[in-house]
Amino acid sequence: MNKQAGLILLLFAATMLAACGGAPVRQPEVRSSPAPVAESQPVSTRPGAQPGAGGYLEGDGPGADAPANLDTTPDAVPKAEPPHPYANRPYAALGKTYTPLAASGKYKERGIASWYGRKFHGQRTSSGEVYDMYGMTAAHPTLPIPSYARVTRTATGKSVVVRVNDRGPFLHERIMDLSYTAALKLGITGNGSGEVEVESIAADTAVMAPLVAAEPVRTEPLPPDPAPKAAAPAPVAAPGSGNVYLQLGAFKSQQGAEGFLTRMRAEFEGSGKQLGLYRKDDLVRVHIGPYTSQDEARANAEKLHKLLGFKPLVNLH
Repeated sequence: MNKQAGLILLLFAATMLAACGGAPVRQPEVRSSPAPVAESQPVSTRPGAQPGAGGYLEGDGPGADAPANLDTTPDAVPKAEPPHPYANRPYAALGKTYTPLAASGKYKERGIASWYGRKFHGQRTSSGEVYDMYGMTAAHPTLPIPSYARVTRTATGKSVVVRVNDRGPFLHERIMDLSYTAALKLGITGNGSGEVEVESIAADTAVMAPLVAAEPVRTEPLPPDPAPKAAAPAPVAAPGSGNVYLQLGAFKSQQGAEGFLTRMRAEFEGSGKQLGLYRKDDLVRVHIGPYTSQDEARANAEKLHKLLGFKPLVNLH
């Protein structure tokens, strides 16, 4: 290498070192606390949203015929109501036993709430009333039926008052299922769920007594259930003849079992197995099947154990 070429190389190296030394150094981004999460827009106002989007269950949105201005729906107004004669009895669902509270105003819990919509709209609730996704109602495993609760979204402080008239939820460690409108007012319809604080409200019986007298509980028969009735259980047959089932829950009331059955049908939609009811030992039981043998049923019980958190019982009918 001649002297001139060596000089050119030295000048080029010096230029590169100067450029590198003067370039800004990118520092790693450090946050002392999580970045705030933007509020989700209601399904009806999200750009490009399709009717029926959102919801805890896929496709369980409000539908195209949802009433206007649902976010201005008044909260439920607490009033003294007699307890339902059947919906407040102890019951078992998905391997857990629940004992409903005897009185309102003694419950406060923080956890995840979800909502349920058109897949249950028009179905019977545990109280026997028809579920209206556009009302201000909720389902809870143990709060008295009927009763009232204040539900506050912890992220925003927004709160609503709902009337509890149904049982659930039973899966995914949620503490309450809200009607679509209640969830919309809290701003959790887009995500399908959100952290809330649920506090039971005790109605003042002395103040509310005139309301009860003016609006007595109706005792006339409810309209026919639009959902297809479960087929009567098959006669008892020998094991291995297709009369082997797995039990998911047991209830003392027919209405409670029917409400639970509706929820389980939505959870197990597309599984290829049928869910139904049968009565045994004064209990209405919810089962899934049939299976061709006890071995097949036990194998499926193991699979459901991972999904449900408990192992269903093998039953022969």
